[in-house]
Amino acid sequence: MNKIRYNGKVIELTEEMTIQELLKNEIEKMENVVIGAIFNNRYVNLGYKIKEDGEIKLIDISTKEGTKIYRRTLIYILGKAFEKLYPDKAIIVNYQLRNSMFFEIGDIEITEEVIQKLTDNMREIVRKDLPIEQVVMNRKQAEEFFDTHRTTKGKLQFDLLDNQEIYMYYCEDYYNYCYGTLASRTGITKIFEIVRYDDGLLLRYPSSDKPNQLPRLVQTKKLAWALNEYDDIHKILNVNLVYKLNKAVQENTIKDIIMLDEALHEKKIGNIADEIAKDRNIKMVLIAGPSSSGKTTFAQRLGIQLKINKLKPVTISVDNYFVERKDNPKDEHGNYDFECIEAIDLELFNNHLEKLLNGEEIEMPEFDFREGTKKYNGKKLKLKSDEILVIEGIHCLNDKLTSKISKDQKYKIYISALTVLNMDSYNRISTTDTRLIRRIVRDYKFRGYSAKHTIGTWNMVNVGEEKNIFPFQEEANSIFNTSLIYELGALKDVVMPLLEEIKQEEPEYAEARRLINMLKYFESIPREYIPINSLLTEFLGGGAFKY
Repeated sequence: MNKIRYNGKVIELTEEMTIQELLKNEIEKMENVVIGAIFNNRYVNLGYKIKEDGEIKLIDISTKEGTKIYRRTLIYILGKAFEKLYPDKAIIVNYQLRNSMFFEIGDIEITEEVIQKLTDNMREIVRKDLPIEQVVMNRKQAEEFFDTHRTTKGKLQFDLLDNQEIYMYYCEDYYNYCYGTLASRTGITKIFEIVRYDDGLLLRYPSSDKPNQLPRLVQTKKLAWALNEYDDIHKILNVNLVYKLNKAVQENTIKDIIMLDEALHEKKIGNIADEIAKDRNIKMVLIAGPSSSGKTTFAQRLGIQLKINKLKPVTISVDNYFVERKDNPKDEHGNYDFECIEAIDLELFNNHLEKLLNGEEIEMPEFDFREGTKKYNGKKLKLKSDEILVIEGIHCLNDKLTSKISKDQKYKIYISALTVLNMDSYNRISTTDTRLIRRIVRDYKFRGYSAKHTIGTWNMVNVGEEKNIFPFQEEANSIFNTSLIYELGALKDVVMPLLEEIKQEEPEYAEARRLINMLKYFESIPREYIPINSLLTEFLGGGAFKY
């Protein structure tokens, strides 16, 4: 007999059951569609068979993990539909664009007929509500499987010698690998749309905050261009998939890839500085990006390139312009909301910017966070003719922050780690996961925080980014991709022990295991291979810049 805890109650099981069978009534009563579960702090689907004591938490589509399961399942269904329609052609998941996944299709002209056929086939698979079952093979069975099917689907699992169990998801006669959890049935993913986009297609799906409707299609041409640029370069370098990157490590050619990747960063930063210097009207550079994008290193490297162009950067911290604590807005829980733009003393900030750009002198405030007030300690600032303001902050792309400054005087830069590395044709590596791994390493090395703490606060960080940064990314004059194709291999040896410290009884264990299951496919890259001016040193330490 197994004892199962759910929602404060204990349920005694006398026979083996799935989570779906056990909690059928509770699942049907939920406000939003339930798509998965956490059992003993591991992500599972509703078809998971309970064989031990444990605790169950249901995952619905209004949560971040629920959205991920929904997206993975849709990709799986698209793969099934595509293989039926075009069995000799290839489809490749490329990158994510605001509640959409971009796919490339080889040797097929993407017409309205192609889009309609795929849509109809997917809708039929969803309508049938087919079971998706996970099959586990030992290495001998897997060897026979790959020899028989002559497939590369899931082959990276077999290539990892430590893997004693190989997983595949089956739906009717279709199989594929996914390194994350899928829904247990196809019928759960009813809301989606396929549209043509550039030379590929977008698979669109709901967001977690509005899980029962498709969001409006937002054009992200600048973001797509930045992703395409990096994707094309790494295809040329032949390191756009994990096994190709691992091969470069094994064959000792990884140093060349690192140097080329770092050179690409330097060239892009130089190009941005050149563009700023060419326009003499620009008096202010505004930099924004989500957490762990590498904003600090980017700003310092940009400063060097601006100096080469005979411009001296002068930095101003927006954090010194908070409103008095008594005036700070509060969130729906009654806590101070330090991330909303109204937490900034916009009138004072804009007045100071105007005076500086007019050649006047100001006295800079310094915000005392303990007392919650601005203090003036005699620090004066006046811009010289060869100086340019550089300001970094979460609201820098929002014109409300600098509303009194004319557009032609501002140059906005959006930076993020826009990952272009894929596990294989159907499994991409999330940009958000890359940033989370960076942050875990940085928090441990420089702030004394555990991986448990960082994972536990990550969702709150994401909420602020969704509200204050991502809606304004297309307002940027330039988008700088801070990702490095080799970085997960370089971060692996530091972050894996930190993730493994998280115990199974802790809620953060599920997320830690998901990250471990991804990172185990990467060959480690020695720390000494990383240049001292690399953006990665902001997280690993030992770099040329001060933070």
